[in-house]
Amino acid sequence: MQKIGFTEALDSIVASDPRYQRDAYIFLRDALDFTTKQQKKLKGASIKHVAGPELLEGVRQYALREFGPMALSVLSHWGVNCCEDIGRMVFNLIGAGIFGKTDEDSMDDFKTVYDFRDAFVKPFQPEPPSTGKELSLPAPKAG
Repeated sequence: MQKIGFTEALDSIVASDPRYQRDAYIFLRDALDFTTKQQKKLKGASIKHVAGPELLEGVRQYALREFGPMALSVLSHWGVNCCEDIGRMVFNLIGAGIFGKTDEDSMDDFKTVYDFRDAFVKPFQPEPPSTGKELSLPAPKAG
């Protein structure tokens, strides 16, 4: 039996579940690669499996790195608006034989791990003024 390639799997997935654009799946595969490389740097060993919350953190970091302040807009354009969307895409890729899973993996791993607005917009918002020692203009001199 011949193993299905990523391109053929995407054709099948997008045809059967058009909620997410093809580019979203390509991004997700790249984010998984990014995540495993990050974990290898931290842990010093090769990574065999990435759990849902770890993948979501990798997706967050990779999207911020790749798209900066446009991350939320790009993901939304692809139909990806919450952590559960990432989970659905992961399980679509698992179903197509592209990603693997353990018996412990489930969609619950992707439920509200973080809010997309907090993850992708807040890092680019200006800091609120501090309540400590703030600079103030000198009072006008009476004349």
